[in-house]
Amino acid sequence: MASAVRTDVVVVGGGLAGIVTAMECLKAGRHVTVIDRDTSDRLGGLALWAFGGMALVGTPLQQRMKIPDTPERALRDWLSFGELAEDDTWPRRWAEFYVQHSREQVYDWLVSHGLKFFPAVNWVERGRFGEGNSVPRYHVVWGTSRELTRRMISAMQRAAAEGVGGRLKVLSGHRVTTVENSAGVISGVQAVHEASGAQVRVEAPVVVLAMGGVNGSTEQCIANWPAHRPRPATMLNGAHPFADGALHRLATDELGAQLTHAGEMWNYAAGIPHPHPHFPGHGLSTIPCKSALWLDHTGRRIGPEPLVTGFDTHELCQQVAVQKQPWTWHLMNWRIAAREFAISGAEHNQRVRDKQLIRFVLETALGNHRLVKQMQRESRHFLVDDTLAGLAQKMNALTQAEQGSQHIDPAVLQATADAFDANFAKGLALSNDDQIRRILHARQWGPEKMRTCKPEPLQTKGAGPYIAIQVQLITRKSLGGLQTDLQSRVLRADGGAVPGLYCVGEAAGFGGGGASGKRSLEGTFLPGCILTARAAARSIVTGA
Repeated sequence: MASAVRTDVVVVGGGLAGIVTAMECLKAGRHVTVIDRDTSDRLGGLALWAFGGMALVGTPLQQRMKIPDTPERALRDWLSFGELAEDDTWPRRWAEFYVQHSREQVYDWLVSHGLKFFPAVNWVERGRFGEGNSVPRYHVVWGTSRELTRRMISAMQRAAAEGVGGRLKVLSGHRVTTVENSAGVISGVQAVHEASGAQVRVEAPVVVLAMGGVNGSTEQCIANWPAHRPRPATMLNGAHPFADGALHRLATDELGAQLTHAGEMWNYAAGIPHPHPHFPGHGLSTIPCKSALWLDHTGRRIGPEPLVTGFDTHELCQQVAVQKQPWTWHLMNWRIAAREFAISGAEHNQRVRDKQLIRFVLETALGNHRLVKQMQRESRHFLVDDTLAGLAQKMNALTQAEQGSQHIDPAVLQATADAFDANFAKGLALSNDDQIRRILHARQWGPEKMRTCKPEPLQTKGAGPYIAIQVQLITRKSLGGLQTDLQSRVLRADGGAVPGLYCVGEAAGFGGGGASGKRSLEGTFLPGCILTARAAARSIVTGA
């Protein structure tokens, strides 16, 4: 027989959006039960492992760097890059809400909780033709998203300790199997402890769905892939494995919710298998080096427009998905890797995560040889050799072992490097290559110049050895989700709200069932979790 718990609000999912919702409800005096599938030490979900970049508008940091940003300018960029349709009513309203309120409801609010931002704003997702971020907006949390998440958990616990005790209950290791409703009115949930099988029923007039997206299941990710776009056969998993879409299906099938834009996703084009995986298929998302040559499985440069990161991640994924094999190669030398190579997330950004400013500055100035050597040591997909011929041999050995085939002709690899290096034969001023142009454009912005090499021939003497990284598509976040209004209430097909049912964060497509449209300006996800969570809490505690 199931045990029973009574509470005011039940939050399904212990990621950032769920934690912020719980904290804000607790501060208003409500009793809250958080149900999370993961273990108690991993409370925080994907945010616990993320890097912590945030797209924010009109902040003091932008003003100090003389970045002329406004909500109106940000909205133009957002709608242009995301290609939101005119009838995307709620996604467009959430986009408007985001650009209008990210300053006070995210930046100022986090600062009030003691968080700090790295004193430089980065310029990402500029768009292939300038239709992305027209100015730098990417703010990095000092301490990464791990610091953010842990502070939010502490704030939730402090809020629970104020006033009458026992107002917060966290059920870790539990999976929600049913959301109960009577005549369309929410009355609680049923859950099961996955290790013991014990059943628990949580009675509550309000249920907040905060279970993440669907991209934690590579099968669901591929199944939802739009039919008109190149569809990959395989992908690595860079999302949370419990974000599998099960509760999305429950909400639509049993509660009348609407899942919209399920085929829109924020994936990455350059993943590698995690050397020490936390779950099957676990991948790491590398930050592709702008100066590396992006090659197909034969060692030829992908083109005619070369692939360069930092401009349009969505387009990179489409170009990789259309390739004949599920992997591509990044070709570079050690000089490039030491300056530019990075891996997304808190795990491999120790200097930022652990707030080691001096060491961070030194590694930025002198090169992150530590990370390059670590990957050389730990990852069989990170190949190093003194010659291109030797590198080709190692590339073939890897694919022979994994796919039973060899595709790299050493002469082709050499010709690819020679063709690029020919751009410099008469000096950089006479080069005519789109990748070089994009690199020079990126280096015009100070923070990017520190992380991007001045263009030089790949075969520059003393810049070796050579490096080839075998990369493939990797999942990350769902851009679609359950449709919600600006109070984060779940909406039915007729436009009415399901009484007592809310959805926040990635589960809601970061607002409205897909606020980002087809593309994100990047860094819109953590703030999207905070904005939708705080909107839900305001509605819950005011009864509006």
